[in-house]
Amino acid sequence: MDITIHTSFLPQDDPEAALAFYRDALGFEVRSDVGQGTMRWITVGPAGQPGTSILLAPPAADPGITEEERRTIAEMMAKGTYGWILLATRDLAGTFEKVQASAAAEVVQEPTEQPYGVRDCAFRDPAGNMVRIQEVK
Repeated sequence: MDITIHTSFLPQDDPEAALAFYRDALGFEVRSDVGQGTMRWITVGPAGQPGTSILLAPPAADPGITEEERRTIAEMMAKGTYGWILLATRDLAGTFEKVQASAAAEVVQEPTEQPYGVRDCAFRDPAGNMVRIQEVK
């Protein structure tokens, strides 16, 4: 079997803030941006990796979601417990400095050597998603 990860989903509730984080702070390419206003579906991905993308989408745009579910999603996003992603870099210190310098990210954890053998850091994106970045050697 030959399976790859093509696109992963993260919610966003402010398209311009999402672009400021994923495009400007992380340096991802914008692959597509469809819709208008707050109802935009934005696909981004790392430069040089056209087969891997993140879809930044309105979290409750599905017509099958109830009002109660919309409220739950909004509450979870506000707490930062709805979406998360794990990224990797060879230069954790440099990446951390660049992302920290942007106004688009909230630092959750500075680069730290974890007891399970991984060095990583963590941010919250503008929608509250946890973005962990680990160092690969």
